[in-house]
Amino acid sequence: MIWYIARGAGVMALLMLTVSVTLGIATRQGKTLAGLPRFAVATVHRNASLIGLGLVLTHVLTLLFDSYANLNPIDLLVPFVGSYRTFWLGLGTLAFDLLLIVLITSLNRARLGLRTWRAVHWTAYAIWPIALAHGLGTGTDATQLWMGVLAVGCATAVATAATWRFVT
Repeated sequence: MIWYIARGAGVMALLMLTVSVTLGIATRQGKTLAGLPRFAVATVHRNASLIGLGLVLTHVLTLLFDSYANLNPIDLLVPFVGSYRTFWLGLGTLAFDLLLIVLITSLNRARLGLRTWRAVHWTAYAIWPIALAHGLGTGTDATQLWMGVLAVGCATAVATAATWRFVT
């Protein structure tokens, strides 16, 4: 049961963080998206980020109680020290650590200033592909057709938004 919760939370986190990254890229352009005001898109971006973070926390915490993965609390915070699929788990840990940094700086955005916050927030461009690689490398469903379609769909959404942003 725990394994299913961890897997489901990981997959749903990928979806929500894909929505967040895609909308974050799109709102940065400064144009309206599908006729929606920028503040509405920014609100969905923020809420998708928070839901994604909650799902990542569920994913991480439930894996502590999974006897197959056999993770220790240190494995969840220090990249590349876990014994279960060390490299791929390490990517997930790295993405989690970076996500926490983005969260902490976002909560302190007013104190840090826009320039500092934006510099740290740019790490989201690295977090997303690292997390995707983690899911495909360590996920037990990575070889399933539905997961491949989902991963390609998520990658296409992010790549399309990034292309639109940097080309226009």
